Amino acid sequence: MTELIISNLAASVEDKKILKDVSITIRGGEIHALMGPNGAGKSTLGNVLIGHPNYVINGGSILLDGVDITHKTPEERARAGLFLAFQSPVSIPGVKLSSFLRSAYNQLHPNEKLTISQFYDKLKTHMKNVGLDESFISRSVNDGFSGGERKRIEILQMVMLRPKIVILDEIDSGLDVDALKLVASEIKDYYSEQVGFLIITHYQRILKSIDPQFVHVLMDGVVVKNGDRNLALRIEDEGYDWIRA
Repeated sequence: MTELIISNLAASVEDKKILKDVSITIRGGEIHALMGPNGAGKSTLGNVLIGHPNYVINGGSILLDGVDITHKTPEERARAGLFLAFQSPVSIPGVKLSSFLRSAYNQLHPNEKLTISQFYDKLKTHMKNVGLDESFISRSVNDGFSGGERKRIEILQMVMLRPKIVILDEIDSGLDVDALKLVASEIKDYYSEQVGFLIITHYQRILKSIDPQFVHVLMDGVVVKNGDRNLALRIEDEGYDWIRA
């Protein structure tokens, strides 16, 4: 069974401690939501898990299916089945979206010998599902894209690359109501007993479409409360002051 175990994780950036003690276990078939006020360390956790070079791990461990990936490269983590949809995806001028995805697909699934035609058929189907025009195939990755289009591209990468653990960092920001429905539909279609999700979010917006079994609250780099969807609903109504108290 797919299993990501985050144990007592501590991390810093530019010598500033951001994560102090984070422990979460995510298994296949589970959807976890990570909530917390601004500056709590939510996006930092996503970046640390994927191996962003600007972040230094000061303690704890990250295990994926029993393999310690705490100090692995981002490429090694991706091959192991970890995926992060970024809060603010960057543009890559000069790199076509189709070339980017085909290269990543071949590296992550080297035993699957899709023809170019088969790959493009799959890509076009998923682009339609997330509401992207086929013209994006020949455009540079995120270059000149709107915020909502960049978020759809992140979901497109998820369904094309088929990771085992999916981290979505504020995937709902920048999406209008219709786009949110399309993105939520793709997430639910991809969800299975073999895939675990960690949805990082400020609000209940995305969670109205995707029902998490587990909700964690991060404050000042520490997981201070765990619960189910009712915890997210209470935060929506009352904010975080009652937890701080």
